Amino acid sequence: MARLVRVEATGPTKIEPGTIPPDKPLWICACGLSQRLPYCDGSHKITRSEQPGMIYIYTRDGKAVAEVRSEPPDSPSSPASAVPPTSG
Repeated sequence: MARLVRVEATGPTKIEPGTIPPDKPLWICACGLSQRLPYCDGSHKITRSEQPGMIYIYTRDGKAVAEVRSEPPDSPSSPASAVPPTSG
C-alpha cells in the first residue's frame, strides 16, 4: 500500500541536540501524516486498515481517507514489478 501526502515545507527542520531528552526515544514520522513533522504524533494509526496494492489519499488534516485508488501494476512498489537484479 502507498499514500499520497501533501507536504508544503520547502526546507529541513532543525533538531537541536540539547532539545532531545537523552533518556527518552525520539520518534520521527515515517507515514507522512503527522501534523507535527518531522515528529510522530500518532497519525499513522489511521493507516492500519490500508490494503496492499492500493494508493490512499488522505484529507489535508490527515484524519480521514479522501480517496482510494488501485496501484498501477507497473508501480515500483508493486510486487508484480519487483524484479531481482541480474548479475553480469
